[in-house]
Amino acid sequence: MGTRYCCPECFGDRWLRNDLFPKLTSSCGQCDFCKSSDVLLVEPVQLANWFELLTNVYEVSDNGKLLVEWMKEDWLLFPRMEVAHAKDLLGEVLNNGEVVRKNFAPSPSYVSESLAKWGAFRDEVMHQNRWFLKQSIDLVRLGKHLSQVIADDLPDIWFRARITTEDNILSIDMGAPPRRRASHGRANPAGIPYLYLGSKPETAVAEIRPHTGEIACVAEFKVPDIRAVDLRNPRALVSPFILADASEIGELRADLPFLERLGDELTRPVLPSGAAIDYIPSQYLCEFIKDCGFDGVVYRSSVSDGINLALFDPERATGGIVSVVDVKKVSIEMDPR
Repeated sequence: MGTRYCCPECFGDRWLRNDLFPKLTSSCGQCDFCKSSDVLLVEPVQLANWFELLTNVYEVSDNGKLLVEWMKEDWLLFPRMEVAHAKDLLGEVLNNGEVVRKNFAPSPSYVSESLAKWGAFRDEVMHQNRWFLKQSIDLVRLGKHLSQVIADDLPDIWFRARITTEDNILSIDMGAPPRRRASHGRANPAGIPYLYLGSKPETAVAEIRPHTGEIACVAEFKVPDIRAVDLRNPRALVSPFILADASEIGELRADLPFLERLGDELTRPVLPSGAAIDYIPSQYLCEFIKDCGFDGVVYRSSVSDGINLALFDPERATGGIVSVVDVKKVSIEMDPR
């Protein structure tokens, strides 16, 4: 069998795709492993150094799983491949057909208390102390992780919706409220206005929880290039290959459930009656993200298939066309308790 070549799409890692592969090669063609066309191609063994470092986060264990199974689960690698096919590729990367057949488990050397500490911090800031806290989270460590989940390929045009009436259509203000009138939101504390935007008109309307028969104004907003944290799916954005040693990779792996929990905080449905309290943890998180120098935070919508952006400085967005729509239908889904 002749030399086979792999491509960035085999791995689904954006750092490999955007940074490493272009440095390693300029050769394009069809991938021998995932069959993608017109992609950058390298011999798998050229990636050995990076994958050997990642492998050091795991250790041989009779009760474990294959390395490729861990890599799929922890880092969402090999997204287009079945386990057997991915094992074949990893064997060529590591130039070792035996190690990919052994069972491994994550090394117990790398543990994280971040998730548990967030739970305790969340409880205290909501129900015990607001300003002088006894619980703490490692903000230095969190800030380092946030630098790995920066959003890319965001749309230029976003949408904002507000409920109105026939009499108020021409006078409704679609921007963020003035400071004195800014109530508490999912991302902003009361008195500090952020601009909440949806990626589609339907997303923006769904987020204001309209009733059937109501009228909504939907405004376009142009948002220039911004640096925003994306908490929709941290595992799809982080890359273990950026990090310099196994301890850093192990630390990031241990903290991934924590990052996912933070994304859940921003998406979790909250009843209006409890919003003043229930929004406090996500407000704290967004305040920290803003303090780190980011322009906003992107998060999943719990009521539509679009995405949401909380823009910290409303002046960064430029308003455009305003449309008026009738809310024809509001759907409901129920789960038994």
